[in-house]
Amino acid sequence: QVQLVESGGGLVQAGGSLRLSCAGSGRTISSFAMGWFRQAPGTKRAVVAAIRWSGGSRYYVDSVKGRFTISRDNAKNTLYLQMNSLKPEDTAVYYCAARSEYYSSTVYTDEDKYDYWGQGTQVTVSS
Repeated sequence: QVQLVESGGGLVQAGGSLRLSCAGSGRTISSFAMGWFRQAPGTKRAVVAAIRWSGGSRYYVDSVKGRFTISRDNAKNTLYLQMNSLKPEDTAVYYCAARSEYYSSTVYTDEDKYDYWGQGTQVTVSS
């Protein structure tokens, strides 16, 4: 079993930055594809960024390209999302997720492909 715990959310002004972390425990997540998703009130949860187990391939939704960076430190069993130039429309609960398939070469963007989820962290961007 894998437990994922997000941290780093908060309230920030537009144009500011936040760095989200997702710490894995129970089993190593270093071999798993992972992703960041977000859900704003009244909307469906949607992918923000995703990364291959090795970190070599990454995906970003168009609205965050050039502003957000997904990365991972497999030695620390941790996933990150650096968010710069934040906009009010980035306000949402952010979730990290892991797919329990070892060494997959795929970057997954569909939430149905993920097996483990964190509890979420709130990001609020004020205008």
